[in-house]
Amino acid sequence: MGQVLYRKYRSKSLNDIIGQEHITTTLQRAIESNRIAHAYLLTGPRGVGKTSVARIIAHNINHLAYDDDSPHIDIIELDGASNGRIDEIRELRDMVYVAPVELKYKVYIIDEVHMLSLGAFNALLKTLEEPPPHVVFILATTEAHKLPETIISRTQRFQFRPLDPALVKKHLKTIAKQESIKIDDQALALIAAHGQGSFRDAISLLDQAANYEQPISESTINRLLGIPSDQLVRTLVDSIAAGDRATTLSALDSLFSHGYSAASIAAKLSEDLRNQLVMANTFLPFDTLTWLLRQLIEIPASVDPDKLLEVCLAEAAALNGSVGYKPKTISGPAMQPAEPKPANAITTAKKAKPEISEVKPPAKPLPQEPATANSRFNEQDWPKVLNVLKSSHNTLYGIVRMATIDTEASGTIKLKFAFPFHMKRINDNRNRQAIIEAITQVTGQQFALTCDVDKSLLENGKTNPAQQSLPEDHLSLISSIFGGGEVVSE
Repeated sequence: MGQVLYRKYRSKSLNDIIGQEHITTTLQRAIESNRIAHAYLLTGPRGVGKTSVARIIAHNINHLAYDDDSPHIDIIELDGASNGRIDEIRELRDMVYVAPVELKYKVYIIDEVHMLSLGAFNALLKTLEEPPPHVVFILATTEAHKLPETIISRTQRFQFRPLDPALVKKHLKTIAKQESIKIDDQALALIAAHGQGSFRDAISLLDQAANYEQPISESTINRLLGIPSDQLVRTLVDSIAAGDRATTLSALDSLFSHGYSAASIAAKLSEDLRNQLVMANTFLPFDTLTWLLRQLIEIPASVDPDKLLEVCLAEAAALNGSVGYKPKTISGPAMQPAEPKPANAITTAKKAKPEISEVKPPAKPLPQEPATANSRFNEQDWPKVLNVLKSSHNTLYGIVRMATIDTEASGTIKLKFAFPFHMKRINDNRNRQAIIEAITQVTGQQFALTCDVDKSLLENGKTNPAQQSLPEDHLSLISSIFGGGEVVSE
């Protein structure tokens, strides 16, 4: 029977351990100078070499070659999950006083030690503190925070780090060459990234891919992992950024029909959006992007992740529908890109660092005379105000057009929004001043401006005539996804 690659290429010496030089150098010097501790604690993420280091230490302190996995009577390996009861640890405690049969040291390796019961920890505590001189304990765990402090304080602790993907890729490339596996650099990079710092996970995926098909490409790994390609996800982002809900939901349905899960779509989309944020090259407004990232985090834990993802993406597209954007041309699989909106409704996506607001302070001071006590804003002038904003502050226009206006109070205009983050944007001093300036330009008077959140806009479908019935669209969208129903008040 063939040997799996992660076992075949398991490290046999401290020099073979990759990416943990801060540990291997210290241990190597301690062994060479015969400064052997009575208890070691190896902590860190899975697949980074903890168990391999434990076995190498056990052999090195006994001047025993570690060249195979054959067991030795004086090197005892225990699994905390299956040997964690108090009776088993009491038996171990009694056996430690028996001298080693052949070697200098009797070594106990306890893997996943955090799985021991509280009683087992208490039974181990005294022996761990003052073991016989011929006994060495090596404890390993991925969850050191679950260990009692009394245990940790009686050991020398070594914290393993997640492996750098570039380092993992380099070693995978070496293994692939030795095993005559044909694989391109993009596929190696994707495997290394998916390993999330675990060399064992990465090499296992390489082994699986080699049995699936060769040569191995990036699309091969995507298919094995059930991860949508960059092109498919970018089509989804384009349709959201263009405010095209129909194309957004169509693209999402296509991903579902190809067998991609909501969790994998959300993870890949989150990665794409986060990269945009880090690289300061966002296709969505900052508020929409960060809001969507927060929603995507909740998808895997949802009771119905498919429908929750539909709602999140459709809402993001609806909220972004008024913001200028021109999707990039993507060459990729056969999913159709979002159709661009009319030329007067979109602009080229900005390449600069994302801004909270694109509004600049007015170039000249506003009129100092406010509206008189009996003055009321004429609602017929509101479309003219929106046109002024649209010509000079397109992003701000996209937010203001979602408001309903209340002009009942003399000398005051109140804007009502369905969502708090819209009100927050308007309350920015520069945005507020720009709106007041546009009102003054149309009316010749300076009205006071207030903002408020009115959730009844969503419940009752009330919208400003100047906008495209956004809250009502929300209700119909949710109804189409979850089925018809009656909206009731609390």
